[in-house]
This record gives sequence, C-alpha cells and structure tokens, in this order.
Amino acid sequence: MRGIVFAVALAVSLFAPPRVVEAQSATKVFRVVELNPIPSAGQGAPQKVFRQTLRDLGYVQGKSILVEDRFAAGSEARLREDAAEAVRLKADVILAVSSAAVRAAANATTTIPIVAVDLESDPVASGLVSSLAHPGGNLTGFFLDLPEVNGKRLEQLKEAVPGVARVAILVDPTMDPAPRRAAEVAARSLGLSFQVVEARGSGDLEGAFREAVKGGSRALMIIQSPMLAAHPRTIADLAAKHRLPSTRIFSFFTEAGLLMSYGPNLSALFREAASYVDRILKGAKPGDLPVQRPTRFELILNQKAARVLGSQSRRRSCCGRTA
Repeated sequence: MRGIVFAVALAVSLFAPPRVVEAQSATKVFRVVELNPIPSAGQGAPQKVFRQTLRDLGYVQGKSILVEDRFAAGSEARLREDAAEAVRLKADVILAVSSAAVRAAANATTTIPIVAVDLESDPVASGLVSSLAHPGGNLTGFFLDLPEVNGKRLEQLKEAVPGVARVAILVDPTMDPAPRRAAEVAARSLGLSFQVVEARGSGDLEGAFREAVKGGSRALMIIQSPMLAAHPRTIADLAAKHRLPSTRIFSFFTEAGLLMSYGPNLSALFREAASYVDRILKGAKPGDLPVQRPTRFELILNQKAARVLGSQSRRRSCCGRTA
C-alpha cells in the first residue's frame, strides 16, 4: 500500500505545472527611464543612438528592457514629477539628461542608479559626486569641462568675427553660475570685454538680444541651459535679426540657423551612456564607475549664416572628420 501511495505522489509531482521553476527562469525586463527637459525634436538622433547601442548590446525593447522617455518641455516642476514617477515604477536605472534632470533625479532617490549626461554643471563643486574617479553614491555619468570648452568657444568666435572686442554672454540666471564664471574668465584671458545678458524664459530673449546690441557687443556666446536649448529657432532668428554672430554647444542650433557651435558629439555621449547603463544592469555600482569627460568635439559653422554675417564659412570637427 505504501508503494502505491509513493507511486501516485511521484506521478503528481512529475506532471504538476512547474510554476516555481518557470518563475525563477523568467527573463527579467529592466526598466530605464530617461528624464529630459528638452522636447524630443531637440535630441532625436542621440536618443536613437542610445536605443540602438542597447540593442547592439543584446537588449530587446519590450522583452528584456523597457526604455521610457519623459520630456518635460522645459518645466522643472514636471521633471520632479517624472523623477518621482520613475521611483514609483522602481526603475532599474534613470538616465538624467541636463543639470535640471540630474537635480530632479538626485533629489528623488539615493538608491536607484543614475547615469547623467550633464553639460551644464561641475559635479564635484555642486556636491553630486565625491570625486570624478570615485563618485560614490548612486550617480555617475558624463559632465563637461566648462572652463576649457567655454574658452575654446570664445576663441573660435573671436577668430570668426575679426576685430571683435566685446561679446555678450547670454545666461539663464536660474542655472548653476559655474559656466558663466568660466566664460568670464575665458573672455578676460582673450582680452575681450563682455556683458552678461539674462533670459529666464523665451519671452526674455528679444530683450536680451536688444540689450546686447545696445551694450556694444558684436558677438554673443550662449551658456548652456535646458530652457535656452528648447528654443534653437527663436534664438537663431534673433541672432540674424540683430546681426550678432553667436555660438552654442549644440549642433542643432547651427542647423536652426545659428552661426556656429562647438561642443561634444551628442551621439557619442549617448552611446557611452548606454554602455554605462549596460554595466550597471549587469551588476556594476554607479559609485564605482568614474565620471567621464566627453572626448569627441565638433566645430560646426552654418554657411548660410556666415554669408549673411559676412564671415568666412567652414565646417569641420576637432578630430579631422567632417561633421
């Protein structure tokens, strides 16, 4: 009788649905939430590169990974809401694009890994990381070397506008003042006088350009800001209207009509960001991944704008590759 009972029990165990085994072998679907204050049209290409890089690394959207975009249309309040939502969704990694997105993410969580693409702030001076080599905490990523880059941009602007002696520096006063200070130091080192003009929103842009012209500036450098980055066409049109040769770090500003841009290759940055996300999903701690500086930069001049402004046009990258 005991033998019969044993046989029945064994049969039941063999044919019962293996629920526990299935649950343990199920593939985990990672969730990556991107926080970005710029509308998608402003950075469409880099985001496609980010997804393609993850695909090349073996991730399949909807099967092994969910990459979700949150564009805040320039609103910091919405960024904070999106960061809180990412925490509620238990995101595996937050990709924070811009200083505003980094602040929102860092204030929302101290446990979820954050990969930053921030071209507007100094991560050590702002207290985001302990050091570049050993960030510590839950945040790492890619930050710009502001003094060096702003100095280079002013130097290029001086070369493009022969005889320029005074430049305007357009800033968003709500941003980290480090980039503005770096630009001021660079201007002095190049023997340029300067004036700072401010715009808190798109409605202030016309007045800022008028103030620059009234102050005697013959060229203008735009300091990076999510608000300013959201209005490339408006800024390019105002630069043409007031005949102010202008420079920005993002190439989509030159595509909109601005004279020139010099800054990191965004596609390369997002490719590197995807590799950091991959390493974190495979077990690396963000605090152990060093903060990196962009290594590929592009100088791009808009030929049409150069002709209108009477400048000699050219288009190149710093690495000898056509941009």
